Amino acid sequence: MNEMSARRLAGGAGIAAAVLLIVEVPLYFIYSGPPPDANVLSRLLIGIVALAFLLVFVTAFRELVKRVNPAYEWAGSMAFTAGLVYTTITLVSSGLEAGAVIAADHPIDPTIDVSGTYILYGSISRLMLAFFLTALGFVVSRTELLPRWTSRSAYVLAGINLAFVPSLFFGNSPANFYAANGWGTTALMGAILSYWLLALSISTYRSAKAPAVSAAPAPAVRN
Repeated sequence: MNEMSARRLAGGAGIAAAVLLIVEVPLYFIYSGPPPDANVLSRLLIGIVALAFLLVFVTAFRELVKRVNPAYEWAGSMAFTAGLVYTTITLVSSGLEAGAVIAADHPIDPTIDVSGTYILYGSISRLMLAFFLTALGFVVSRTELLPRWTSRSAYVLAGINLAFVPSLFFGNSPANFYAANGWGTTALMGAILSYWLLALSISTYRSAKAPAVSAAPAPAVRN
């Protein structure tokens, strides 16, 4: 895979992941009580497909770093590993929620009733995302493979994610902003990540331009 192909693949996969995540987040706020199974399973399915595209994004990003500047391949690998762990954790959480909803004989709210997902979606995911964003911001700032705003915004978003890591000490009410499964810790952070990923991916895809072909020298004119 050459550099242009890596840029297109990373950008396209990131755009797909971001759009699906943006569609998923509002589905958590349609119902005030336990949502119907169709709502929960639909949003989980959308999220699962989005995470599959996210996995392609982090893999292609590592390949892009390798092509642009092999000296920073280690940092690209760190971003890939953190992104892979985040994706795996979220997929496990989705599986736990889906299993509980399918097995229940009445509507449940898995954000409350499935306690195993509290810190998987919350503190653990926030920490893994902070590692991913820090590594991505570092490698972009060193290699200049993307515009400068992408690395700066990655650092800022990493710091915000770190601020939510201690939220596991503040209960399990989704209605609270800062709780283990609070709407700030999970839904808001997910929404911010989605729009940031969309902007980053568009920038990555647009950067995939074929190198300019230098004009052939004009033939010498003999007198």
